[in-house]
Amino acid sequence: MAQQVKIFAGNASHTLAKKIAEAYGLPLGDLSIQRFADTELGPSFNESVRGCAVFLIQSTTPPAENLMELALMVDAAKRASAYKVNIVMPYMGYARQDRKDKPRVSIGAKVVANMIQSVGADRLMTCDLHAGQIQGFFDIPVDHLDGATVTAPYIKSLDLDDLIFASPDVGGVVRTRAFAKKFGAEIVVCDKMRLRANEIASMQVIGDVAGMNVVLVDDIVDTAGTICKAAELLMERGAKSVRAVITHGLLSGPAHERIRNSALEELVITDTIPLKEENHKIRVISVANLFASAIRNVVTHESISSLFV
Repeated sequence: MAQQVKIFAGNASHTLAKKIAEAYGLPLGDLSIQRFADTELGPSFNESVRGCAVFLIQSTTPPAENLMELALMVDAAKRASAYKVNIVMPYMGYARQDRKDKPRVSIGAKVVANMIQSVGADRLMTCDLHAGQIQGFFDIPVDHLDGATVTAPYIKSLDLDDLIFASPDVGGVVRTRAFAKKFGAEIVVCDKMRLRANEIASMQVIGDVAGMNVVLVDDIVDTAGTICKAAELLMERGAKSVRAVITHGLLSGPAHERIRNSALEELVITDTIPLKEENHKIRVISVANLFASAIRNVVTHESISSLFV
């Protein structure tokens, strides 16, 4: 007998979770999260999950509180005798801390992996990790979805001529090349040097963009300093237009103001993280159908890669 499926949402992803549940064909499950006076969290399921395949949807931004909330949700489901507890984490916080890039620092992504597994999660489903090899930090199945599945069709719909794709840094070349391959297009690279986190010292373009419609590709836009500087530089080098396609819109601090005042034609993001402020230059494309299809394939033991390969 097939296991009954139940989908629940954490506080960080309620809107997206509702869309995913609707696309799957289920109502969102009834979950309460009590907040104590000292901000302690206490999740409780208001319906039985005994013997069910439970999917808990929660992006972890801001990461500290939402990770703790998610861990408590997993623990509550396990103690309520759920058959399988699957984490659906559209955006994984701490994924940028994926290695020791200087002495005496933590590897945050590994800590998150350990935390998720220690509370008893059976599977992780996520989208566009900062580095694909983060999957190796986990000893449980990881379904790594490709955000380009939903963003590439929009760029194709624009029917842009003289199209070229740009990576905003050397580390994003593989991601940009994979995106460009869908269009049979070439890529250029914006090589940047940082003084410190979120602060760029210098940037240069490797490749020719004169007379081209440029699409910048990245996984995360945080304060938007890199992407806006890259757009300005590409326009100075003779580009006809510059757009950006980025999966996770953190959009912290001065990001919105920078984007409004930037050379960007538009910024295309997904709804893995809810947009907190309206911005006429930002277009949001939903990943709800992608995640609903992935959940369905997990339940029916079908291929996940068939959704985007």
